[in-house]
Amino acid sequence: MDRRDFFRIAGGLGTTVLFFKAASPGSAQVVQSGSVQQVTPYAPNDLRGLGSGPQAYTFFTGVEARFIEAAVERLLPRDASGPGALEAGVSYYIDQQLYGTFGEAGRWYMQGPWAVGTPMQGYQLPFTPAEVYRAGISAAEIHTQARYKKAFADLSGTQQDTVLRDLEAGRISDPNVPAEVTQQFFAFLLQNTVEGFLADPAYGGNRNKTGWQQLGFPGVYLEMYGDLISKTSKTLPKVMFLSLADTQQTGEPQADQTRNQAAATPQSAAAQTGGR
Repeated sequence: MDRRDFFRIAGGLGTTVLFFKAASPGSAQVVQSGSVQQVTPYAPNDLRGLGSGPQAYTFFTGVEARFIEAAVERLLPRDASGPGALEAGVSYYIDQQLYGTFGEAGRWYMQGPWAVGTPMQGYQLPFTPAEVYRAGISAAEIHTQARYKKAFADLSGTQQDTVLRDLEAGRISDPNVPAEVTQQFFAFLLQNTVEGFLADPAYGGNRNKTGWQQLGFPGVYLEMYGDLISKTSKTLPKVMFLSLADTQQTGEPQADQTRNQAAATPQSAAAQTGGR
């Protein structure tokens, strides 16, 4: 997927970050024959700190982590614009969300009845996002082993794209995982990849604010951003990228001299270049 398509999808989904509380530690589950199977997490410890310590998976198993890392990098690979989803830490963002309230559907009504809904009715499956991820990865790995004799992470880029397209279209399933679950898995994966690339770095992704830098989005500093994007200028003033951590370390963010000056004396692209 190229940057233009990715950011078009991001615009459709919206980039508002949902603030989830952490789930209680414990084993995760995977859909299997109408029930759930207990799976030991990759690192069954407390959630990692968001300071200077190394990132670690708290939900994904080793096999699942390899799949997710490969998948998000195919959805948004590195190119001339900058780092892709893998380098941006998107897999860690997804891991943290699945280990928290989103993963356990903690804020959703999940009591049934379980009827086939319409697209306008939203999520209708009886499984939590964590269960959908586990089941979807399992079904995809079984599929790739049967078709290519390799794990998903070991496939060529073209082969990985084929598997992802098959997931999106609901063409991958097994006796324990119906197609609607694998299709929903891809929908979650794409949405969470967008979120992880553009959310505040505090949530595990958007490492070094690379997503914001590629968009020209200033982060939490928004006082001047409305004025910037309303100008007809094709060349915007310098943007300062500030995260939640930046504001908590330094207090209320202040615009630098370049931005203050640019906001006070905006110029159009024509004026800057001498054209019309």
